[in-house]
Amino acid sequence: MQKNALYILLADDDEDDRLFFKDAFEEVRVQTQVEFAFDGMQLMEHLQQPDVILPDVLFLDLNMPKKSGKECLAEIKQDQRLKNIIIAIYSTSSSEEDIEDTFVQGANIYIKKPSDFNDLKKIINEVLTINWHYQTSGLNRDNFLLRL
Repeated sequence: MQKNALYILLADDDEDDRLFFKDAFEEVRVQTQVEFAFDGMQLMEHLQQPDVILPDVLFLDLNMPKKSGKECLAEIKQDQRLKNIIIAIYSTSSSEEDIEDTFVQGANIYIKKPSDFNDLKKIINEVLTINWHYQTSGLNRDNFLLRL
């Protein structure tokens, strides 16, 4: 892992979305190291490894095989070692129910996957430059849903 680089983990089963995401991170100004989990089961197995380096930000898709993003979110928030990971829900869903459920479960921000590459870069820059200490100390519904 690179020193001084933000460690980003994306859990998403869609290969095209992973490539889109990787390409966008290569163009942002913040130094990052991006890794991927291909489904919820693989994500949780990775995070449960005793010597794992925890991500600075976990981008979590909701609709994944084997274990959904909501199931992963619930497990992460119940685990003392994992519960402080910053979690950005990264989903095609704009369902009010999904937004509300993930907010209540403790996700830090909700992002609807953009179809435009430049919008994705803007979103990534926004997420990487958020003052998370401030953001997580007083989570409220108004700043939960990221809108461009």
